[in-house]
Order: sequence, then C-alpha cells, then structure tokens
Amino acid sequence: GLRALGVPVVCVDARQAKAVLSARVHKSDDLDAEGLAQLARTGWYAEVRVKSLDAHRLHSVLTARAKLVAMKRTLSNTIRSLLKTFGMFTDRARGAGFAARVRTLIADEPLLEKGIEGMLSSWEAIDDEIRTLDRFLAREARRDAVCQRLMSAPGVGAITALAFRSVVDDPTRFRTGAELAAYLGLVPRRHQSGQMDRMGSISRCGDPLMRSYLFEAATVALSRVKRPNRPVAWAREIAQRSGLGKARVALARKLATVLLAMWKTGERFTWTAAEDTAVEGTPAAQAA
Repeated sequence: GLRALGVPVVCVDARQAKAVLSARVHKSDDLDAEGLAQLARTGWYAEVRVKSLDAHRLHSVLTARAKLVAMKRTLSNTIRSLLKTFGMFTDRARGAGFAARVRTLIADEPLLEKGIEGMLSSWEAIDDEIRTLDRFLAREARRDAVCQRLMSAPGVGAITALAFRSVVDDPTRFRTGAELAAYLGLVPRRHQSGQMDRMGSISRCGDPLMRSYLFEAATVALSRVKRPNRPVAWAREIAQRSGLGKARVALARKLATVLLAMWKTGERFTWTAAEDTAVEGTPAAQAA
C-alpha cells in the first residue's frame, strides 16, 4: 500500500538486525529504536524483497498442505507404534488400505480400538483434506503457463513448480543461478580464519519448504526418470564419486538454476539423446 502511494519502503533482514542489536548489554525499546536508526543511517543492512500478495497467497496454501502432511505422518506413526506393542504390524500408511488394515487388526481389541479409532478418524479426515488441496493445486498448475514450463524439467511436479513460483515471484531479481542457489540455502558454508579455510555443509538459509521440494524432485529424477538428460547424468556421475547424498544436493541446486533459466527465457526443458548425456570432464565424456 505504501509503495502504491509512492512511498519508498525498505524491509531489513530480521536475522541481521537481531544479530547487531544483540551486541548491546542492555535491551529496551528505546535502545532497539536507536539501533535500527543507526542501521538506516549507515546503510549497514541487508534489504529483503517483499513478495507480491499473490505469491503470499499461493505460499500460504502450500504451507497449509505441508502442515497437514506432517500431521498425517505423525498420526500414522503413532498408530503403528501403538499396534507394534501388541505384535500387530501394518505397512506404510498409504491410501485407504491403511485404515482398513488397522481396523481389521483392532477388531478383537475393544480397549485398544477405543484409543486408536479417534486418531484413525482424524487421519482419514486429514487425508481427505490433503487430497482436496492436491486437486486444487494441480488445477492451478495446469492453468499457469510458467508452471507448465517448469513441470517439463525432470522430477518437477505441480507442487514443486507452484512452490518455486511463489518463492521466486520475480525471476529478474536474480542475476545468476548462483544467486538463487544462495538465496535458497543450497550453497556450502565457508569458514575462513588465518590459514584455515573450510567449506562446510549447505547453509540451509531461505525457504525450507522450497528446499525440501527441490530435494524431493532431485530424488525422483535420480531414481525414477529414465529419459536421458544432462542434469541427471551429471548428478549420477557425482553419486558414483561422492555418494547419493551429495548427488541429491547437487542436483537440487542444479534444478533450481535450470528452473530459473527456463522461467527467464520462456523455454521448456530440453531433453537430450542418450549419446549426448555424457558430462564434460567425467569418465563417460572422456571415453567418448
């Protein structure tokens, strides 16, 4: 609203501001206001872009779905652990077969049935809500031209495409894919002091939901995608050298940069022939 009126607005990174203000011995509202004023005066702050309302609306639906999925998983794990105490075992909680299997197991246990039926009914209700949201999000993805292009990449489905659209919002604010990877927390931390220079694990900054969807997309691409393509071939070479875990992280970062490029250029993902998937510098490429 302020920007619509022509008022300049700067949103400061809350983590940085908190780190600066925590250096003071005493904390009060007056001191916090003075500290923020000093940040504004010196310009020593990191500005955070405020995304559009449409992006916030879409992200709120995705967040609600993720919370429901977490609740469903917690309930199913609790039910399975209670049954295991009595020597009753079920498969993983997938589909309506899980509820039917549980009810069959507890049919001859009235007291156990009293405790589990409430959780099982809640599990079914949450499962129905998740399915409803999935259908809604699938329709939204089909209607969106950008999401349709993003879904042409390996391992990327409707949920991942919509999450990427809501988190990035405006692709022009990232000059390179490396900036986006850093924004999503997919680059390694660096600790340098004197003669020590160590690269650690990824920073895990940014939106954790988007990062988890990219990891899922990378896992699907590595395990299920059979159609030849360069990013997956490159990640499989990394898996042979350094293990599947590092390959998943590398491919998630690669997918983020590829999706950004596709959004900017308006092009769909380009699949390659089997003989073109060898990555430069890898044994397969050298052999070719």
